[in-house]
Amino acid sequence: MPVTTTSEETCASDCPLKHNGCFAEGGPLAILWRKVTERKAGLAWDSAMAEIAKLPKLTLWRHNQAGDLPGIGNDIDVTAMRQLVRANKGKRGFTYTHKPMTADNSEAVIDAIGHGFTVNLSANDLAHADKLAELGIAPVVVVLPADQTRATTTPQGRKVAICPATISDNVTCVTCGLCALASRKSIIGFPAHGASKRKASVVALAA
Repeated sequence: MPVTTTSEETCASDCPLKHNGCFAEGGPLAILWRKVTERKAGLAWDSAMAEIAKLPKLTLWRHNQAGDLPGIGNDIDVTAMRQLVRANKGKRGFTYTHKPMTADNSEAVIDAIGHGFTVNLSANDLAHADKLAELGIAPVVVVLPADQTRATTTPQGRKVAICPATISDNVTCVTCGLCALASRKSIIGFPAHGASKRKASVVALAA
């Protein structure tokens, strides 16, 4: 499945996983991410969008295996976001964001979903997932403790399904595609993983 990697400065300034359990900060991905951030690998934004636009119709692809939506820190760059949405036209792109849902950011996410690009709001714990779901603007995902491998519920009773690819060797992002479904009601939970999963588990238990 095609994926992109975006520089670290796009990550939300107040993301509790930043340097504290983010899976992208360890292993081979961390090496690539560092090179992208230092401009030693990758393409300029306009060129990257051109490559995405060339993907075959209905291609399932993921934006940001590391990094966040365009824009430095907490803010979404609306112009760049619109380029991303246009490049995805006719395809099944999806991503996740830790950027806070300010009025401007919310508008950008709603516009993206309305034009076929799915943005999942990333929650830090189950209580945070409730808060994001209450906004009603986008599907929600949540980080869970590493040992949480069964479906659960949020404090307000919302169902949380475990990402199938994390618990079954027979399922991949390509065969699943749940995160690309903007209309889904269920929250998807991702058990903490990677070299710093213990730190991420602590974040997930913060509530």
